[in-house]
Amino acid sequence: MRKRVTDLTREADKGDTDRQFVTALHRGLEILRAFTPQDRAGLGNSDLAERTGLPNSTVSRLTFTLLKAGYLVYDDDTGRYRMGVPVLSLGYACLAGLHVRETAQVYMQKLADDCGDGVLVALGGRDDMSMTYIACARSVGVISLQLDVGSRISLARSAIGRAYIAGTSDAERSEILTRIHDRTPRDKLSLVLDGIEDAREQIATRGFYTNIKEWQKDVHAVSVPYRSQQADTPMLAFNLGGYAHSLPKERLENELGPKLVELVNTLSRVSR
Repeated sequence: MRKRVTDLTREADKGDTDRQFVTALHRGLEILRAFTPQDRAGLGNSDLAERTGLPNSTVSRLTFTLLKAGYLVYDDDTGRYRMGVPVLSLGYACLAGLHVRETAQVYMQKLADDCGDGVLVALGGRDDMSMTYIACARSVGVISLQLDVGSRISLARSAIGRAYIAGTSDAERSEILTRIHDRTPRDKLSLVLDGIEDAREQIATRGFYTNIKEWQKDVHAVSVPYRSQQADTPMLAFNLGGYAHSLPKERLENELGPKLVELVNTLSRVSR
């Protein structure tokens, strides 16, 4: 996902008005957030500048600092950076703190096995304007979505993202919608907002949201928001998806959507 300069400018402005906000730290974290699981060859300073909206000179200083601290590794042959092992330790520390993940994994795998046809069941949380998968379960199948723990997908266009927006607090939803207005091209804004509103209506009336080819043209999915009874668990959402040929709309709405709602209800009961 590519960020716009306006997003970083907004955070920098916080530094001017809130003395507790450390802009340099924020920018360093933005460098790390720019990496995705698909960036196996690494990223150069120009790539990072484009993704973060930061000046090249600033990116160079930040990557040098992160390299010295071990959070980045530099490849002399390619001139690109990759994430270092210390970043992995941070990620596992985060996952270890999400106790609902271990409980959910059992129910997610059973649902995936019951559905068959290369279905992927995922649990994710918000990461800026993306959703990041924190748990995944696959059914046996030749073809399934190539997503796993750590994968990030669109908050505004994906089924799991729209379910999250529908289920979160009014204050967070308002903040998300403002960000969407700021960063979405005018010719696509109404389509995105209509999809988000449709998700709210579907979840209010039947408990789940069906997304047909709106995230990717050949992918169908259903999603359900999840708010744990545990105070230390953040707002999350569940997703069940796969390629359109094995998950027609009728099956999602009549069979798999209700099953995903049942999973969430069961998890809510056992996690109290």
